[in-house]
Amino acid sequence: MPSVASRTRGTLVAIGGAEDKTSERVVLSRVVSLASAPHPEVAVIATASGIPEQVLAAYESVFSQLGARCVHSLPVSTREEAACAETLRAIERSDIVFFTGGDQLRLTHMLGGSPLLIAIRQRLRSGAVIAGTSAGAMALCTTMIYNGNASDALRKGGVNMSSGLGFVDGLIVDTHFLERGRFTRLMEVGATNPEDLGVGLGEDAAVIVHPNGILEAAGPGHVILVDSRDLARSNVAELAIGEPVAVENMVMHALISGHGFDVAARRYLSPREVEARMQPGASS
Repeated sequence: MPSVASRTRGTLVAIGGAEDKTSERVVLSRVVSLASAPHPEVAVIATASGIPEQVLAAYESVFSQLGARCVHSLPVSTREEAACAETLRAIERSDIVFFTGGDQLRLTHMLGGSPLLIAIRQRLRSGAVIAGTSAGAMALCTTMIYNGNASDALRKGGVNMSSGLGFVDGLIVDTHFLERGRFTRLMEVGATNPEDLGVGLGEDAAVIVHPNGILEAAGPGHVILVDSRDLARSNVAELAIGEPVAVENMVMHALISGHGFDVAARRYLSPREVEARMQPGASS
């Protein structure tokens, strides 16, 4: 799977949930602006949702208002539908593929190993924008959180993880992060997976994973990074399941819109530095 510093031409956007769909629509406007086409085709996949018709209607409306020339509404509620030729053709034409919220395990169960997932990965390699909100954002990475007590997850085994959709390695995303008090979830993840960067997304906030591996925050909310790469000590390997975890030297950053992070260098970037990294020929 592609790493954070991928050679893919496409862009990933993970959204923390509850993004504005009716007013300024900053986050969704940014998703549309990242597409190579001025009036992109958008495929909305509502596999994760328990109310797909309602969710698809809302996103069809907002993406149309934001200038999409066509919105493909794809409920994809069975694995058979994830192999449907018509659905695959819609993906092949789309400049943006968008995963709605809901249940991330339903999403990975229905799409894992499917022709649809293979087609979406190919679109990312070819330059498309792949975006997801809430559960759809958590499933974008190779490793995915699917459960964990927000109030006291800093215990061995306190967070359940599984394989995600595999669009990018090296990141683990949590959503509704500030609103639901999920700090301890990413701290437990960091203690057991120090090489991965934890990304906590507030509501109406997004992190853009650019093709050069630079992360950029977007929207009015916060993006919280939990960096455990230089973790000094932890007792996690010695504990029984459920016992409290101790960690030393876990680093956190709070990004706001326009600010960024160089994952390879583990360095915070100012808006000016992010802009410079996006220039053609800029080195990472």
